[in-house]
Amino acid sequence: MISLKDIKNNIFKKENFYFLIIIILTFSIDRYSKIKIINNFSDTRFYLNDFLNLDLLWNTGIGFGLLSLESSIYYNFLSILIGLVIVLLIFVGIKSNKFEKFFFSMIIGGALGNFYDRIYFNAVPDFIDLHYKNFHWFTFNLADIFITIGIIFYIFNGVLINRSK
Repeated sequence: MISLKDIKNNIFKKENFYFLIIIILTFSIDRYSKIKIINNFSDTRFYLNDFLNLDLLWNTGIGFGLLSLESSIYYNFLSILIGLVIVLLIFVGIKSNKFEKFFFSMIIGGALGNFYDRIYFNAVPDFIDLHYKNFHWFTFNLADIFITIGIIFYIFNGVLINRSK
């Protein structure tokens, strides 16, 4: 179990400074992209090519629009739960090794970007619409990309470590 003393001893390590920089950078890139989209694409769909559109949608659920409901009690409960998961990820990230810190920092930076939107807008702006003909994937944002990449790399790293032992 992680104690506060362990966190205090580990928090000022040099590698945790890099951990924080990646979180801030990931969060900032996500915020910048969302501000640009909100200010420029609120009423229109922007066609980029046969596979990609920019289309602003407001997501009240979790990743990729899952669990979207209209209930404010459910939304607030989900937001509190997401906030607690972010805090837990920060604690685990501080205790993890250098490679895992990088993965956790991407996940945390993206999660903080979406959490900020949940608090500020009461919804998360999603705008990347991947599609092939009439099949559309869930609309998502850069924070979702950072979270997904961090999770994939974390799992891939875990599989390689377990295989090498």
